Amino acid sequence: MGKGKRAELLAPAGNFEKLKTALYFGADAVYLGGKEFSLRSFSDNFDGEELRRAVEYAHARGKKVYVAANIFAKNGDFPRFAEYFAYLQSIKADAALVTDAGAFSVARKAAPDLPLHISTQANTTNKFAARFWQEQGAARVVLARELSLAEIAEIREYCPGLELEAFVHGAMCISYSGRCLLSNYLAGRDSNRGECVQACRWKYFLRAEGKEGEIFAEEDGRGTYFLNSKDLNMSACLAELSAAGVDSFKIEGRMKSAYYVATVVNVYRRLLDGRMDGAEAARELDTAAHRAYTQAYAFGENAETVNHADSQTAGTRVYAANVLEGAPAGGAALVEMRNRFRLGDELEILSPFSSFGARFAVEEMRGEDGESVADAKLVQQRLRVFCPYELCAGDILRKA
Repeated sequence: MGKGKRAELLAPAGNFEKLKTALYFGADAVYLGGKEFSLRSFSDNFDGEELRRAVEYAHARGKKVYVAANIFAKNGDFPRFAEYFAYLQSIKADAALVTDAGAFSVARKAAPDLPLHISTQANTTNKFAARFWQEQGAARVVLARELSLAEIAEIREYCPGLELEAFVHGAMCISYSGRCLLSNYLAGRDSNRGECVQACRWKYFLRAEGKEGEIFAEEDGRGTYFLNSKDLNMSACLAELSAAGVDSFKIEGRMKSAYYVATVVNVYRRLLDGRMDGAEAARELDTAAHRAYTQAYAFGENAETVNHADSQTAGTRVYAANVLEGAPAGGAALVEMRNRFRLGDELEILSPFSSFGARFAVEEMRGEDGESVADAKLVQQRLRVFCPYELCAGDILRKA
């Protein structure tokens, strides 16, 4: 990263709601997928017109949109590739992410003005591979998750002018940089084509015995998640990542909820802006559902990256409502219920602004008809909730 350059905070956008959430809570850019060629086929994703609207929405706010076209391509994909990349260029997408060298070649010819980012699926684990992509015309390389900070620094020194992107938070695959055959083998759904069934998160029963009778692994009656990676959490290492030369800090989670996106983006934005310390960040990241955390291989080899005990831990907060229309302190904001809450419950504000973390007891709420409501129990019910703190459209309420 160039001297004095501000690191980019890059967030996932599985649909338009999540895109708006990510940008509202402080992301500088989002990455998303169209209906084709993306490694998250079961996310909502964006059709052609939605892609155009997404780019327009982000650009109007000074933000960027990167579109994933990073499947392991087969011959049958190529008749559509040229048209697709040309379309991304026409709507002024800020970049396309690709894995396949053939797709890269097609994109360069069909959309010469469209910046190309090399996906983490390409397994860029060394400075020579990074320079190769740079010489081909790639604007950025998304580094393999297996790299240490020292190795990233070597790549930065060897490839000046090449943007480097690294994951800082979220789920990790047990396989090498996400290249996995397990889903295809067990369920007939190819993870390298965006159809992962997440077989690594399943519970298994295992007994592994060596030639001499030595038992390497034996699980009890509850089984184990022996293929289940811990979640990446580099929130305590952002300064080290910047010093190593990372230009873009990437959060995983196109399949995660808008609440998850809001929580994590809010933490990393505040850390990068100096508005949150490490202890507060650690507590806040525990509020959303997650697996046990790891810093993976940032500081070298690490044998403790598997979460054997369970697949995921519930967060310490419950997503209660979205704020649709804000209100000044003491006013009644319009909210949309996400999980049940009642009069007397204590709610906490999740916001990019100064009301973040403020708590209040629900003393009065009314339905759209003006009638008093004691129990918000109807799915996506719209209510006027009176709050002693200022609320803004886009804020989130959660149960403490």
